Amino acid sequence: MTPSLDIPSRFLLGPGPSNVDPRVLAALTQPVVGHLDPAFLRVMDESAAMLRRVYRTKNDLTLALPGTGTSGMEAGIANLIEKGDRVIVCVAGYFGERVCEMVQRHGGELVRVEAEWGKPIRAEQVQEALREHAPVRLVAIVHAETSTGVQQPLAEIAALVQESGALLMVDAVTSLGGVDLPTDALQTDYVYSCSQKCLGCPPGLSPITVSDQARERIALRKRPPASWYLDLELLQAYWDERRAYHHTAPVTLHYALHEGLRLALDEGLEARFERHAAAGAALQIGLQQMGLKLLADLPHRLPVLTTVRVPDGVSDAAVRAQLLTERGIEIGGGLGPLRGQIWRIGTMGVNASPQAVLLALSAIGDVLAAHGHRTDVAAGLAAAREELAVRPAARRKSATPS
Repeated sequence: MTPSLDIPSRFLLGPGPSNVDPRVLAALTQPVVGHLDPAFLRVMDESAAMLRRVYRTKNDLTLALPGTGTSGMEAGIANLIEKGDRVIVCVAGYFGERVCEMVQRHGGELVRVEAEWGKPIRAEQVQEALREHAPVRLVAIVHAETSTGVQQPLAEIAALVQESGALLMVDAVTSLGGVDLPTDALQTDYVYSCSQKCLGCPPGLSPITVSDQARERIALRKRPPASWYLDLELLQAYWDERRAYHHTAPVTLHYALHEGLRLALDEGLEARFERHAAAGAALQIGLQQMGLKLLADLPHRLPVLTTVRVPDGVSDAAVRAQLLTERGIEIGGGLGPLRGQIWRIGTMGVNASPQAVLLALSAIGDVLAAHGHRTDVAAGLAAAREELAVRPAARRKSATPS
């Protein structure tokens, strides 16, 4: 007998993917058409227009790359720098480290600006690096560091980069659609994200937006980017009125993104940001009232991804495995030097809800008790409910496992 798919339903409360809204799942069942079919080209155009609204930008070059958020990261490095260009990378977690590796693989001269994992980069660090290493071609920074749960304040750093004449690349993989990111107001030059986190779509696409200034720099390159597949000028020729063949687009993933963007805009961005903020605050207050410790401090704590320290004497992997097998709940473990030391709990997309928050608190408390670590679950649930009661935005959407 040939094997068949038998995938269990999960509550995806890790760092991504998040659960998919039923409307997005339904979009995946629309008929497959060719990647140059007029019906699909309409989907592309409408998605680009909606992405501009979600990114809060007027950038003409705004599209969804094939591939996960990492393709957006590499496309930025491949297109924005050339061999020998000096690049400042702000490193305060795992994904800052990944940008560093890409800079070196593409021949850039790497300058690291570092902060302890769990802390943000300070503006004066970037200012000093810009002054010491001028001229700088690019500054790269992670807005929402998925490995630490830290939200990076961008305004002051963005102003310093703009003043220096360098380009600014921002990783918004864990923030787009859940945390406010005013792309044009901040004068960012290249921002990339993913489809599977706060936008609540399946993984496989990387929404990006590119400023006119960055496009001018790309046009002046001495050589084409080393990556043909991620060459933004070739990709734009497929997305704009030229419709030049570049690749066979994953049409069903684009249907899903289209519907996910519609959901975000129908809800309203401000309401959506508040819903994510409310759910994150309730989860974090609840965990602390249970007696658990968080990694990231206020005011730099992400609302959409909470990092909680694994209690002494408790097996990180055993707790996560039991949550998954017995409760159907996925949470994430730590990366890099935080491996085995923290859990990463996401409240993104449809999972930014009271249902998800209360389920996570109750299940984590129960499983910890089974491993010999008692927490005050009742106090945690009461504190979370109290927080949710004063923030009605959190009740606007309920999570439904896909």
